[in-house]
Order: sequence, then structure tokens, then C-alpha cells
Amino acid sequence: MAAALLANVLYSTGFVLEKRALAAMPEVDIRRPARLLRLVLGSPLWIGGSLSLAAGFGAQLAVYRTLPIAAAQGIFVSGLVLLVLLSSRLLGEETTGRERYALGAILAALLMVVLSLSEDSDTVSRSAPAPLILTVCLPTLAMGIWLYGSAERRSRHRHRMPTTGVEYGVAVGLLYGVSSLAIKGVSSYLTTSGLGGAVVGLLRSPYPYLLLFTGAFGLVMSQAALQRCRASLIVPVCTTVTCLFTAVLGTLAFGEALPHEPVRLALRLAGTALAVSVLLAMPKHDTAPQPPIATKELTPP
Repeated sequence: MAAALLANVLYSTGFVLEKRALAAMPEVDIRRPARLLRLVLGSPLWIGGSLSLAAGFGAQLAVYRTLPIAAAQGIFVSGLVLLVLLSSRLLGEETTGRERYALGAILAALLMVVLSLSEDSDTVSRSAPAPLILTVCLPTLAMGIWLYGSAERRSRHRHRMPTTGVEYGVAVGLLYGVSSLAIKGVSSYLTTSGLGGAVVGLLRSPYPYLLLFTGAFGLVMSQAALQRCRASLIVPVCTTVTCLFTAVLGTLAFGEALPHEPVRLALRLAGTALAVSVLLAMPKHDTAPQPPIATKELTPP
């Protein structure tokens, strides 16, 4: 529990620091990844944010060794409240009334998932069949990249209303959902004995390669989206998609059984359905102001 709460603080802090750093940079473009990396790596504030996210990754590894997947997602999503507070205080972002109600509904939905857990009957699985993991993850990665590309093409249309970032959030959330399953898989190889065998086994599994892929694409995609959209909206959407994907498909892939008691089963299914419905109902166009992206002024020769 302590590791999960620490991961929340580290992730929220990391996203806010990166957003603040990106606001001071020229506009980045996923079609120019080398330029994007050069810009972000030249910002000490962005590097601080990325180190905070990396530390959150380490805390997440510890969580997956001690909690069922669904329980971990329920705790991780509670970090949305902290993120919205930090975005308001440090970034000056404003959320609309509809968005605040949506965030409240998401928290209520995932609270239902947490209430469906039982320490006595819930088990923590350590492994999943590699073919099953690839069957789940590869189509998800393709869908996330396609959805992001579609959002990019629509955003270039002239006279289009500013987007809230829901589509970007869903796309990046799918990639991070795959990354979350890979982190769960990596955690099963962490051991205090037989380190050499554990490393060989890990390299033979799909998990490190899924992490490399989602890390590379997630970095480029998330930074461009985070610069264009409000962190107080895009990150909650991304987090919700990641948590739902991991809780539902991760539970099935790693063989962590659903509750047998009718009340607990109803809570888990109803919470999942509510979170999905709220996500689908969120506004697609932005009406709340956000700080402008810094641009370089042209001066006459």
C-alpha cells in the first residue's frame, strides 16, 4: 500500500514537471523525434520530471509483487486527485464543472473496484503464458498507434476546435496499459536468489521488449500530447484507460480470478462499466484555457 501511494506521488509530480517544462519549449512534433529528444533532454526541469516517473516505475514493480492487479489499479487511480491539485497550483490549469464531475465519477467507479477486493480470497499471480500476453498486447499497441495517428491528422484540419486530448489520452493509455502488463511480468522475475537464471529467463520472455517498445513510442507520443493538451485532463484519461486495461485483461491473462461472491462481482463489473461510460461521455473539445506554448519570435535581419 505504501509503495502504491508513493508511486502515485512520483507519477503525478513527474507529469506536472514535464508539462511545465514542455510549456516553455517550442512546439514538438512526433514526426521529428530526434528534435523532440534534443529539446527535452536540454531541459533540467523535464529531466527532473522523467526521474520522478522512473522512480514511480520502481515503486510499481514492488506493488505488483504484493497486490493483485485489480487492487493495484484501484490505488494507482487515486493519484488523479493529487494530479488535478498540482496542475491547478503549479500549471494554472482550470477544469470545467463537467470534467470535475467526470473525475469524481471515475474515482467512485474505481472505489467500487477496490471494495470488490478481498485479502483472503484474492491471489497474486506470478506468471502468464507468453503467447497469451502477445495476443493481448500486439493488437493493443497497433490500435493505440493508429488512434494517435488519427487524432494527429484531425488536429491539423483548419478551423477545428481545440481538442481536450481525450483521443490522445486513450491512445497513450493503451500503450501504457501494455507497459503495465510488462511491468507485472518483469516483477515475477525479481528474486534474491538465482540472479543469473532470472536474467536469462527475463530476456527469453516478451516483457523487456514490450517495455522498450512502449517506452520509446510512449515517450514521443506522450510529450507531444502533453504539450498540446491540459495535464489535468489528458493524464486522468490516460490513467483510466491504463488502469481498466490492466485490471481487466491483466487479471485474465495472469489468471487472477474474478470474485465469486455476487456482491463483490457486481461491484467490480459495475465499477468498470461506470468508468468506461464516463470516459466515452467526456467532452472532445476544449473550452478551458491553458497557458500558451512558447514560440520563438522572428526578428528582421
